[in-house]
Amino acid sequence: MGRLLPSRAVTAESFGDDVPAGEARLFPEEEVAVARSVDKRRREFTTVRVCARRALAGLGHAPVPLVPGERGAPSWPAGVAGSMTHCDGYRACAVARDTEVVSLGIDAEPAGPLPDGVLDSVTLPGERELLRALAARDAGIHWERLIFSAKESVYKTWFPLTRRWLGFEDAFVELRRDGTFGVELLVPGLEVAGAPVRMLEGRWLSERGVVLTAVACEAPA
Repeated sequence: MGRLLPSRAVTAESFGDDVPAGEARLFPEEEVAVARSVDKRRREFTTVRVCARRALAGLGHAPVPLVPGERGAPSWPAGVAGSMTHCDGYRACAVARDTEVVSLGIDAEPAGPLPDGVLDSVTLPGERELLRALAARDAGIHWERLIFSAKESVYKTWFPLTRRWLGFEDAFVELRRDGTFGVELLVPGLEVAGAPVRMLEGRWLSERGVVLTAVACEAPA
């Protein structure tokens, strides 16, 4: 994941839930959030928070509770922009000082086709045309899963700054074969330092059975 974000971001990741017992303890506030969860959900919830505390330590922050808030967004310490993700076989967190990166979003998905019927509900006609062209040139990449992941990363970047919903149809994502993608926000609302933002850039990677995407909205120079 660290290869997809600016150098000022700190990342931590795990390809399973085998973490030291001393790190795998939840704060009481976090315990409440998974009190009724099945074991699988509890393990991934715990491990991704282990990753988050490791990443935060890279910014000099002591361990703190990271409780899901509005729309499931985690509550970060003051002055921190962050994002967490998990899927089968992978957990990760990325954080940065919000004076350097005002918001960021990361997402991981299993490398494989989307379930039947999902693609049409999460993409625009123009995006599907681009996906067909990409698949014709490189059939070894799961482009449909990648665009789904990219839109998840876009939303995770958007929401902390706007506190508003962003639908799949509200952003046009152009995946590129070089490991990058462009994003055109089709609705207003995202602002940085008082200036509207309509375009974002992201990066993607497909390795070890997962596809990863990341978007970072950096602070103005």
